[in-house]
Amino acid sequence: MCGIVGYIGKQQAYPILIKGLQRLEYRGYDSAGIALIHNENLNVYKTKGKVADLVRFAEQQDIQGTIGIAHTRWATHGEPNQVNAHPHYSQSEELALIHNGIIENYAVLKEGLKEQGFTFNSETDTEVLIQLIEYVKKSNNVDLTTAVQLALNQVVGAYAIAIIEKGQPDTIVAARKGSPLVVGIGEDEFFLASDATPIIEFTNQVVYVGDEEIVTLHRGKELKIKTISNVEKTPEIIKLEMTLSQLEKGGYPHFMIKEIFEQPKTLSDSMRGRVNVEENNITLSGFIDNKEKFLNAKRIIITACGTSWHAGLIGMYAIEEFARIPVEVEYSSEFRYRKPVINKDDIVIAISQSGETADTLAAVELAKSKGAFIFGICNVVGASIPRNTDSGCYTHAGPEIGVASTKAFTAQVTVLTMLALMIGHEKGTLSDEQYLRTVQELGRIPEKIKYILNQNDAIAQFAKTFTYAQNFIYLGRGYNFPVALEGALKLKEISYIHAEGYPAAEMKHGPIALISQEMPVVVIATSAGLYEKVVSNIQEIKARKGKIISIVTEGDVVVKNLSDYTISIPDTEECLVPLLAAIPLQLMAYHIAVVKGCDVDQPRNLAKSVTVE
Repeated sequence: MCGIVGYIGKQQAYPILIKGLQRLEYRGYDSAGIALIHNENLNVYKTKGKVADLVRFAEQQDIQGTIGIAHTRWATHGEPNQVNAHPHYSQSEELALIHNGIIENYAVLKEGLKEQGFTFNSETDTEVLIQLIEYVKKSNNVDLTTAVQLALNQVVGAYAIAIIEKGQPDTIVAARKGSPLVVGIGEDEFFLASDATPIIEFTNQVVYVGDEEIVTLHRGKELKIKTISNVEKTPEIIKLEMTLSQLEKGGYPHFMIKEIFEQPKTLSDSMRGRVNVEENNITLSGFIDNKEKFLNAKRIIITACGTSWHAGLIGMYAIEEFARIPVEVEYSSEFRYRKPVINKDDIVIAISQSGETADTLAAVELAKSKGAFIFGICNVVGASIPRNTDSGCYTHAGPEIGVASTKAFTAQVTVLTMLALMIGHEKGTLSDEQYLRTVQELGRIPEKIKYILNQNDAIAQFAKTFTYAQNFIYLGRGYNFPVALEGALKLKEISYIHAEGYPAAEMKHGPIALISQEMPVVVIATSAGLYEKVVSNIQEIKARKGKIISIVTEGDVVVKNLSDYTISIPDTEECLVPLLAAIPLQLMAYHIAVVKGCDVDQPRNLAKSVTVE
């Protein structure tokens, strides 16, 4: 949450910072601001609203300077307005700071600073932090880097910060703990951002800042890193794999629809070098290197949030079916606080698109402290979860800009399915026949998704019918129950229509009371799985005049005749149905939201990467 950008070098900073904010706007879009140093002046410009509002405001200001920091906010402390927007000045207006995260002990720090004569203009915890840094700097007569170091030793919470100082036009100081921060290294210039998307246009050489590390970007000098406990670190330079074209819409009206249509490619990328259809095998190095741990595991715990949690549920079905290992799927936010029982022979699988999800990171740390083996599934190379787990697997879905996850979800399900197949095959709990059949079918999934995407226009047409709805129910059984949950979440996220997912058999235990001719019910009724049971559930809905939208296997006539609208998907193995069934639900949610006039890429109150509690 919140986007951070910084630049110091030979170019004008303002265009680079604004373009960076535009690339990071999916991280927060309540307010935006920028700070620049020019002719010994430290200028701060900020406004409520989106980056476009900041651009209109800043056009009338002095935007010169080759050093600056910028921020797009997702509000935590204080409502979205100009005063609470970042950057925040220190009391003397000699320092300006941007911040992603939450300072948990800000109230105590604030009271102490008030006693020292400091006053506050905003409701934010961020203003407390910059006042603290100024107090430490002046009272100890130290440079900015040292002041940041001393101040952060008093701070409890999560942060990614960047600070510039009036009269010091050659230095940016930045630090992080629990919130992501990456430095791009160019020729005689540095770039700073909360993820790599604003940097790739200028350099592919980056350094991921570690927890409790402070970086000093000094014009004309090498990058300096030290910890808040004053230990110097050697920067580890990593080459980015993403390309600029991945960050553009490519002719699509929204990133979300672009990313939905990218799924044949992203799933091929997830399987490339791992699924060998010709030789009928799967190779995951993260499993091979730790095979004995997986084969001897007494239990697997999957921990994740949101869409990743739904992927984890599908992984549970596959691992238990193929590997016969008990699996529990935990919301990271609950897992980290409920005193869970974790044993040394447990495996904990942490799933996160960004690799920076605060609750999932905390769950990882908890599980590590209990001696469990931690396996990460993540999309972003170099993120915190890959760096803090024992082993893992990248999904290779590419940058996902739309806040509502689509291709990251199917990539996570693909990786979990490959992992389940490998464990089951090595343990001997999965027959050779089923293993070979599923491997072959997994290789066909990208082409089958293309078939579903060809129905986009038809889905867009009938989706218009349901913009009136205030509530939806999504039903599925077995592997399709998590798909129902994910379909409901997509609709809620981007169209603001209340939707709930249920196991189809649970409908008669309460939700059936809601069924009327005004209630659309989405039913995943594919031939693989408990087909006859789902048909019976549909009959119950039909008897109560519910509007039925069904996802069926191609060639189905029974459910089609019972439904008001039908979307067909190709036949496949039961464990792979979620990879196909999720696609029409993504398309339907997208088109309903578009017709309603919703901002599908930046839905209200949501941000892409939840890096705070």
